[in-house]
Amino acid sequence: MAAILISEVNQVITVRRMIDLAWDADPPARARGVVHNHVHRLRQLLVGQAEIATRGQGYVLLADPCAVDVNRFRYLVSGAHEDEPRTAVAKLRQALGLWRGEALADVPGERVRRTLGVGLTQARVAALQELGSRLLMLGRYGELITELTAWLAEHPLHEELTALLMRALQASGRQAEALEHYHRTRLHLEDQLGIDPGPALSATYLAVLGGKSAAAPPGSDRPQAGPGPRTGPGPVPTALYGSDRPPVPPPSVAQLPPRIADFCGRTREIVAMDQKLDRLPGPDCVVLAGGGGAGKTTLAVHWAHRHKAEFPDGQLFADLRGFERPPMRPDTVLGMFLRALGVPEAKIPDPLTERSALYRSLLAGRRMLVLLDNAGTAEQARPLLPATPGCLAVVTSRRRLSGLVVRDGAALVTVGPFAAEDALELLGNVLGRPRLAADPAAARELVERCDRLPLALRIAAARLMAHPDWSLRCWTGKLADERRRLQELSAHDADLAVEASLYLSYRALSSGAARLFRLLGLHPGPDVDVHAAVALTGRELERTRRHLAELCDAHLVEEQAQGHYVRTELVRIYAEQLVLSEETPADRDLARQRLRDHAARYRPRRC
Repeated sequence: MAAILISEVNQVITVRRMIDLAWDADPPARARGVVHNHVHRLRQLLVGQAEIATRGQGYVLLADPCAVDVNRFRYLVSGAHEDEPRTAVAKLRQALGLWRGEALADVPGERVRRTLGVGLTQARVAALQELGSRLLMLGRYGELITELTAWLAEHPLHEELTALLMRALQASGRQAEALEHYHRTRLHLEDQLGIDPGPALSATYLAVLGGKSAAAPPGSDRPQAGPGPRTGPGPVPTALYGSDRPPVPPPSVAQLPPRIADFCGRTREIVAMDQKLDRLPGPDCVVLAGGGGAGKTTLAVHWAHRHKAEFPDGQLFADLRGFERPPMRPDTVLGMFLRALGVPEAKIPDPLTERSALYRSLLAGRRMLVLLDNAGTAEQARPLLPATPGCLAVVTSRRRLSGLVVRDGAALVTVGPFAAEDALELLGNVLGRPRLAADPAAARELVERCDRLPLALRIAAARLMAHPDWSLRCWTGKLADERRRLQELSAHDADLAVEASLYLSYRALSSGAARLFRLLGLHPGPDVDVHAAVALTGRELERTRRHLAELCDAHLVEEQAQGHYVRTELVRIYAEQLVLSEETPADRDLARQRLRDHAARYRPRRC
């Protein structure tokens, strides 16, 4: 518990996250009590030094950030980035001097070490690389050789640090030793991981072999840690293609779909994503989560095109079809990515873990954007996430993918319906401003009939463009009939229909949550409280809470206040259709009676 709180000093950590990190296996039934007891003991130990405060559903360690070594380390490394070489070397040496072995080595929980320790280790390696690049600039090759030789004796598979050592050895006139280090690392990679050296190490080997100066890292003066300009991903090792072919750069990777010209709105979401980009370099992931038809893919593609110049090594894209049958398998997607990165078919391994390791090795040292559209689960997306600073993964899903947020540190950006003005702007972009200006009241009513949902708005606009003689008032009148609204909001393509989009989300629910969703179709109005949901299902309270949480995760309802849930009109209409088609009359009558009995018990009495 102490490691978790200290690692995120002055930040609230929920009890649920503590439980997820503290137990490698399933937590015991009394896990919350165990957490509370540990926190109580820690408070006693820290009296006079720091305070552990309760905040909502979690705790926060209140202390001076620089009293924690890891924060002092980050502060020094961050300051070194902008300093001249000699000052930077002094700060980086001070930062690295704070380390005493591996991060969290004395913490017993493997999950804590894996979740928190991996990022710290990567930051330490990035600082070493920064120090190495500055020592190279100053010509202090002997110091660099001494430090890197000791580090690589413990971590012989680290390619970027091996490349730094080779440059320092060559600059010292020790070309043979530099080549020996390359071959030793190549053998380690082949024996232990079954892969060939990556582009950065291969480029250094070719430079040393040809007797060329290698005093600066290829393509950047800050290997791995900095986003400096690049001219390309660098040579690909000959071994990857066969000994009879020379090294060639992999093909250009630019897989982004075209963006929509009339994109509008989404200022809040774009700002949130821009903030994540500002935090690069560092392994990073953003999850765009929202209901079907909310425009997640459109937003992701638009944002990716705006920022693709910041990922000069390319952009990968895959539709994971997470809510279709069958969904794309991660190993299939990895095969597509590896081929796009220039790996011959014969060199692509079969096991998922080996494909993922090779994929991440090829991304090492690059700045690439990976757009994973329509993920069904965290497990489907996780093997496709880059693990190198400077790369960014953007994942869209109908679910919140809490596994990526909790375990992988992804940021969550929720994509909901448009604001009313943005919905009108989209309608005007498609139909033309004069048509909206002819009846602004009908235009506003139309966007509300469509729940301000981008998919519904585009379908409505397409129908209106196909019938230029229809007035907005006429079309709005058609949508006023709830029995036909979902049918009207469909295009000739079966995939382009609001009802089909809702069906994909409904089909992915568990049986209990699906039954609750159907029975909510018997509840009048958009607002439902948890006790009314209990009455409808006839199930116990805790089970109903779990099913409501699942509906929230699928964005079919939203918890507006604790125990109170809201749904959009289109979702309510769809639930009404489902309960009539999939529940028997007897079951519907029984649910209605339970709801009436519940309402009678809680009806306010008159004096």
